[in-house]
Amino acid sequence: MKAKIFSLLIMLLVSVPIMAQNYQVSGTVTDSDEQAMPGVSISVKNGTGGTSTDFDGKYTLQVNNGDVLIFTSVGFETQEITMDGLTTVNVVMTSGVSLDEVVVIGSRNPNRTATETAVPVDVIDIQELITQGAQTSLNQILTYVAPSFTSNTQTISDGTDHIDPASLRGLGPDQVLVLVNGKRRHTSSLVNVNGTFGRGSVGTDLNAIPTAAIARVEVLRDGAAAQYGSDAIAGVINIVMKKSETLTVSADMGAYFSSKSGGFEQGGTDGESINVSINYGIPLGDNGGFMNFTGMYDSRNPTNRMIEWEGNIFNSYNSVERVANDSGFNLLDLQTDFGAIQTFAQNAGLPSDVLTDVNNAVDITDLQSALSTDNTDSELGARGLQRKDFNMRVGQSKLRSGKFFFNGEVPVSEDAVIYAFGGMSVRNGNAAGFYRL
Repeated sequence: MKAKIFSLLIMLLVSVPIMAQNYQVSGTVTDSDEQAMPGVSISVKNGTGGTSTDFDGKYTLQVNNGDVLIFTSVGFETQEITMDGLTTVNVVMTSGVSLDEVVVIGSRNPNRTATETAVPVDVIDIQELITQGAQTSLNQILTYVAPSFTSNTQTISDGTDHIDPASLRGLGPDQVLVLVNGKRRHTSSLVNVNGTFGRGSVGTDLNAIPTAAIARVEVLRDGAAAQYGSDAIAGVINIVMKKSETLTVSADMGAYFSSKSGGFEQGGTDGESINVSINYGIPLGDNGGFMNFTGMYDSRNPTNRMIEWEGNIFNSYNSVERVANDSGFNLLDLQTDFGAIQTFAQNAGLPSDVLTDVNNAVDITDLQSALSTDNTDSELGARGLQRKDFNMRVGQSKLRSGKFFFNGEVPVSEDAVIYAFGGMSVRNGNAAGFYRL
């Protein structure tokens, strides 16, 4: 008996520390101003676990003693923290991307110098930011790091669902000048409508340029109409293409996780996205020439935040119409045919009290009153439909796109170079619209 008790104690003493190696850690992530930071990526170094902070900057994660948690967010220094048994770990993120450099960007005036352009210009290293955050499109990246830049995905907005309007300092999309390697980029052919941002204007589709082809972006945050023209009232964005001569391959995947996403009551995902890009450069000649190529494929599934409609869809007269239509009766004549309505009502699956009122009716007015009652559930079953079939889609659109860009340059003398850059993109989208009668 004593031996059994002794062995049981040994097992308990051994099992406790083994179980204690894995535990749950939680905490809050804030910036240097003590503001909560949502969307901070948290991963286990050399492991598979991970999560991200919620709207209040809070997180929860299962870890082991000795695990190293990596905290990353666009525009902030990456932090690594070793788990030592504490169950609460709060983190303060510090800004890590400098936006103070002043540079000269593309101009129509060849005599323009740096001393004449001391205005706020943000110089943003796109390739560095791609490795730090989950944002893959140019509009998303600039929204997170450029203080004067704003661009949001639009919903139920005609073609604007597929082209995100971009703004500097809150002004219209057509008042932002976009340059590529210092040369003007053409605008899109879409007029923003349906009450979206920039309604009635035509902007530049920044997402048509693959981020894998971009070295850096320079954002001039002051109006520059005197230098560039009226389309630069809000500011100027200059996109500098890559000149590298190496091979770079990247792939990103993501999705939205929500208890109500996709119409799943117990939780689910929607808005799944895949981004694959290849960038490759080759040298040309012996004087520093190069040719850089970029290919990129994007796929984004739609999201839907519309809850199931719980109101009336069909009344009892709609049930009578269904039976009459199946019999080949003209529905225009049915509206005033007292006898036909009473006849078809017998086989329409109406509740007994409604059918009694129909049979006791003496004129069309009585029939209208009797058949105005809700009969949605019965009629949905008879027509093989569900309530969700009548939901309006409220969420981002479905997108599939492919992009190809190139950038090349060959010096021919100390004062002259031959250069070329350009590209093409194809995008296919599917978005919802308002119900219209």
